[in-house]
Amino acid sequence: MSPTTPPQAAADPRMADIPTVKSGFEQHRYICNDRIATTVYLAHHLQKPVLVEGPPGVGKTELALATARLLELPLVRLQCYEGLDESKALYEWKYGKQLLYTQMLREKLSEILDGAKDLKAGMARLHDFADVFFSEEFLEARPLLQALKEPTGAVLLIDEVDKSDYEFEAYLLEILSAYQITIPEIGTIRAGVPPIVFLTSNNTRELGDALKRRCLHLYIPFPDAKIESRIVEAQVPGLSESLRKQLVAFVHALREADLKKLPAISETVDWARTLVLLNATELDADLVRSTLNVLLKFQEDAETVDPELHALTRAAKQAV
Repeated sequence: MSPTTPPQAAADPRMADIPTVKSGFEQHRYICNDRIATTVYLAHHLQKPVLVEGPPGVGKTELALATARLLELPLVRLQCYEGLDESKALYEWKYGKQLLYTQMLREKLSEILDGAKDLKAGMARLHDFADVFFSEEFLEARPLLQALKEPTGAVLLIDEVDKSDYEFEAYLLEILSAYQITIPEIGTIRAGVPPIVFLTSNNTRELGDALKRRCLHLYIPFPDAKIESRIVEAQVPGLSESLRKQLVAFVHALREADLKKLPAISETVDWARTLVLLNATELDADLVRSTLNVLLKFQEDAETVDPELHALTRAAKQAV
């Protein structure tokens, strides 16, 4: 095995084939299409990270959460932001513990140097203690290193990687290609069981080619009405079939409008829960107007839609 070849993951019956992956997700209330199930299947067997792109709120983060539930693995999440560096993402030294260790050495300095015949011999003894000073015992693992050190594997979610800097992408390359981290003072730490890695992006900036080359690519668009109806049914079982179809038809019509922020799947689900809470049986313009703030998060979008509410509601009811 070459130094850059990750160890092989054990076969998992939950990843036996693509239909098994898809049905497993459905059991955990994550409704997906064949393309998503295929990508996760390949990521597991090829040990390749997955770069998941698409509009906000289409289930990119939820895919990682569902995979962790499906495989019963710990989820390690790193939320990216501008200025994120290795001390927050990879590792840092336990400076307080190192300071305490330094004080202990100072107190025992005479004992350590006792019997040293010359300066060279004394320095050699101190050097032995310096090696301990920069060891894993004094290392504080951050999310990326935590995921590599999980003994049975993990799902590593690097969320909104497009919000990080180009310099941070460089820190990721070694992990994404070989599932290892090189720490200058210690050496290379490799994963015993490679994690399943998901990187999500909302396309706020272009990601580097080096990062993309290391990943499988998955684009998740807004789902069609059939898939979204199944998602709502899985997440909000208390909603009637008729109202669920009206709700989905209305949301899909909103996504055709010229809005600042289109309603996401998560907001469709929230609206469904709202309608259940209000004991609604069908959509009407007044009900929609009073709950529109669940779907639309900008006042200008609400003002854009308001004159069309009666027509949109009528069309949604006719779509059933």
